[in-house]
Amino acid sequence: MVVRLCYRGGPLPRLLFSPQKPRIYFPAAGRVAAYGTSVTSAKVSVNGVHLHYQQTGEGEHAVLLLPGMLGSGETDFAPQLKNLSKKLFTVVAWDPRGYGHSRPPDRDFPVDFFERDAKDAVDLMKTLKFKKVSLLGWSDGGITALFAAAKYPSYINKMVIWGANAYVTEEDERIYQGIRDVSKWSEKTRKPLEALYGYDYLAKTCEKWVDGIGQFKHLPDGNICRHLLPLVQCPTLIVHGEKDPLVPRFHADFIHEHVKGSRLHLMPEGKHNLHLRFANEFNKLAEDFLQ
Repeated sequence: MVVRLCYRGGPLPRLLFSPQKPRIYFPAAGRVAAYGTSVTSAKVSVNGVHLHYQQTGEGEHAVLLLPGMLGSGETDFAPQLKNLSKKLFTVVAWDPRGYGHSRPPDRDFPVDFFERDAKDAVDLMKTLKFKKVSLLGWSDGGITALFAAAKYPSYINKMVIWGANAYVTEEDERIYQGIRDVSKWSEKTRKPLEALYGYDYLAKTCEKWVDGIGQFKHLPDGNICRHLLPLVQCPTLIVHGEKDPLVPRFHADFIHEHVKGSRLHLMPEGKHNLHLRFANEFNKLAEDFLQ
């Protein structure tokens, strides 16, 4: 199999359009036909910002999808919004502050940005009246999920993460510098995000992200959240694509070793975007684990 190389975000599926203004995204609350089922698209005030989210399904088990760098629900989780069981789960995909349609504000990267995202995510789900949630976190979203599970253990039911790391090494920093200049990305990867953000915001925010993630390299042991891993109490599934060019295997092994009782599932042909390229396999894996 051939897996398409992907950065920490993902390829952009079909946008949701307002019937009044073709080709313009309409973020106001309402029921819209998307992904083959009914999806709520709305914004809600959380911690001083207006966070955008999409919601689908009517199951009792609430699941929050957490996107990667520059990502949003629509860019990172189309196959999950479409195909995760609507009967078993109520699925919410959110845009972290500064990403997707959770703008303004512009995205920034203080040293506690993962912790801030974790609080935003949990408070969003509480605002939406979910009493307990499970997390599906990709890449940066996986790191955010680890923060959430460690800091809000009574609120997190189960967790699936992939493409995440708990610390930053010199090897990681070289990888990050390799994606700093978006003009060097493939057109297939860049153009959809350019359509969503505009080239200037995309380029500026990617550079800011590289600098933001690079902060951790200068902390003891390159620490992002390694100190929090022993605090994770929920059942945790770690998925890793063995051909992931952005997150080396040792990161998945480290998280597996330090999150008590966690499971590690390897996908031999998977790269960073394994949940998109092998969506059916990933969705079944996630559903089986969450039940």
